[in-house]
Amino acid sequence: MSRHVAIVTDSTAYLPPRTMERHGITAVPLTVVLGDRALEEGTEISTRSLAQALQKRRSVTTSRPSPQVFAETYRRVAESGASGIVSLHLSAELSGTYDAAVLAAREAPVPVRVVDTGMIAMALGFCALTAAETAEAGGTMDEAVTAAEKRAAGTSAYFYVDTLDYLRRGGRIGAAQALLGSALAVKPLLQLDGGRIELLEKVRTASKAIARLEELAAERAGSGEVDIAVHHLAAPDRAAALADRLRVRVPGLADLHVSEVGAVIGAHTGPGLLGAVVSPR
Repeated sequence: MSRHVAIVTDSTAYLPPRTMERHGITAVPLTVVLGDRALEEGTEISTRSLAQALQKRRSVTTSRPSPQVFAETYRRVAESGASGIVSLHLSAELSGTYDAAVLAAREAPVPVRVVDTGMIAMALGFCALTAAETAEAGGTMDEAVTAAEKRAAGTSAYFYVDTLDYLRRGGRIGAAQALLGSALAVKPLLQLDGGRIELLEKVRTASKAIARLEELAAERAGSGEVDIAVHHLAAPDRAAALADRLRVRVPGLADLHVSEVGAVIGAHTGPGLLGAVVSPR
């Protein structure tokens, strides 16, 4: 059995399944609580079901994986031949996932390095992918962690949402910011800053907000080699159009991923979400 450094992340990384399989990345699912039903993200609840529930204003909350789920994952990965595990997760400012992983790592059968990337969605996914590529090239755990942290430091994530209400309900943005947006009837642009979701700009209309989102992504991409992910929830046409425009505007574009976010992030942003993750190589 070959010994190697294995990469674990969580279901909010939204890496394409084929990419995860090709690089041997394991994702631990977070949970979406819909009414009185607890459902695993990625297997037990679809984004369509989530969007319908949100539009009907049904109660939707999210929860971290338990330390026991992480412990079982680490055991299974170790049994597959891993000599060590790098476990990369969404921002600890947004979820208790990192804390659960830290608890489980203490009892793991092989060394585990747990990393709070400060990222979400494909901003996290790009970090996990970089760590996996480093490990595949023979890198140590420390080298994989360093590569992931360097990728995170250079990555930016911008989001447009139709309303701040969902973020306010989930406690992911301050009530004062949410009320200000509602009172002014503006369309908010958000960014990931210090592991938190912060209000970046207020724009008067949806079309102007999406144009500004495109401008921010293109400016951040510059002319160097860069990967971009365009995310959406129940807005495939918006996402496809934004992706097409960025293909034209970004000269150093390497890979461009277009995907619908999963239920965990969708529960906090609501239908209409459009996001751009820009990650220089």
